[in-house]
Amino acid sequence: MELNFSEIQEGLLAADRVTLARAITLIESTRDDHRELADRLIESILPHTGKSKRIGITGVPGVGKSTFIEAFGKLLVKNGHRVAVLAIDPSSSRSKGSILGDKTRMNELSLMPEVFIRPTPSGGALGGIAARTKETLLLCEAAGFDTILIETVGVGQSETEVYQLVDFFLLLMLSGAGDELQGIKRGIMEMADLIAITKADGENTEKAKLAAREYMNAMHLFPAHPGQWAPTATTCSAIEEKGLKEIYDLLNSYFDKTEKNGYFLHKRKEQDTWWFHETIKRELSYRFYRDDHIKAQLAISEKAVREGKSHPISEAMRLIKDWGD
Repeated sequence: MELNFSEIQEGLLAADRVTLARAITLIESTRDDHRELADRLIESILPHTGKSKRIGITGVPGVGKSTFIEAFGKLLVKNGHRVAVLAIDPSSSRSKGSILGDKTRMNELSLMPEVFIRPTPSGGALGGIAARTKETLLLCEAAGFDTILIETVGVGQSETEVYQLVDFFLLLMLSGAGDELQGIKRGIMEMADLIAITKADGENTEKAKLAAREYMNAMHLFPAHPGQWAPTATTCSAIEEKGLKEIYDLLNSYFDKTEKNGYFLHKRKEQDTWWFHETIKRELSYRFYRDDHIKAQLAISEKAVREGKSHPISEAMRLIKDWGD
């Protein structure tokens, strides 16, 4: 891939989507020369970042995240927004095409000139999903997208990391609240600024309303929101486009409140501090496994652990000390 720093920088700031895609490919590369170029690019576009609204969207498999984002994204565009969708699939390292399936399900949204959709693979590579997602988000902001939707699949570690990226966390759930409340992790619900019960149409409408009431009752038991916001639960139908405007209005109310009381900026600063430490940990891990001496020692250490000749913790500490010296 032939890369010209000035062309990428200029194209990015000119909101060229092809250049944005190339820039994201650059930051995902593990080549040393690409990593250096990527670092320069991120540093150069920082003054043009930070002006978007970052929204995390998660939920159990089958809840209809892609369908919701398709409908909600169109509503955002209708209201004058430029939207970037970053779709994260924790299983994509094994099923290469699965995340691209999300993009193809957003048929109408993906064709809109005001929208950019990017699958973000997780797992596998050192550095993990979160570091690349953070940088991808910054590139999208520099390219002029004022609303960033970050979609995750399932309820797990990726949600915790995405929470450190976004200003607003939307949890999508299905009706059948009694069973769902028993199965979902409390920690995920406590992160949610809003819970939306999807597929609230036809015979499922009343069930969805009941589920929303159940979730609202449960949320009242959680600690107070640090931004003086009152998390709530609502219903929506992406197919019938019901409840989407209400969610949009709630989003605007949240941002209006938290920007006025200072929580919005406070949360951004806290997230930057979290990412500072996270980047150090990830970079140290990357450099450790790239070290030629460590590469030579790893197989020997693994064999000693496997054969019971050395304790895994002791062997790991020995390698780390050896690397540090």
